[in-house]
Order: sequence, then structure tokens, then C-alpha cells
Amino acid sequence: MILRTRIKEFRARHDLTQEDLAKIVNARRETIIHLEKGKYNPSLKLAHDIAQALKVTIEEIFIFDQDKSEPGNKG
Repeated sequence: MILRTRIKEFRARHDLTQEDLAKIVNARRETIIHLEKGKYNPSLKLAHDIAQALKVTIEEIFIFDQDKSEPGNKG
């Protein structure tokens, strides 16, 4: 599975910096950076907190794509 996020897009809609969002959800700015780049899978609590802060659902922010190179996948 490949994680994609729309955090940056929704942050911009709320005029929030990475630092602003990190403070709201009690995380480090670096965590937000890694999430936006898809390099970090958040805990359910962090995903929930980010969704609430950005006033969207978890499904709207975090998208899991099937990795076509995984064994058993066609493509």
C-alpha cells in the first residue's frame, strides 16, 4: 500500500502552516512534513486529530493506493 495525503491542500484552505497544524494536533512539524510526503503512516489518533483540525474526514485526507509491485497484484 502506498499512502497519499491531501494535508497540504486542506492546510492551505485553512491558511495553516505546517507548524500551526503540528501545534494543533500536538505533533512535531517534521511529522507533518513526513505525512505530507507520504513517508510516514500516522496512528489512528493522529489521523483523527488532523482530520478534525482540518474539518474533513480521515478518508478525505489519507488515501491508500494499492502498490502494483506487491506480490499477487495485477499490473
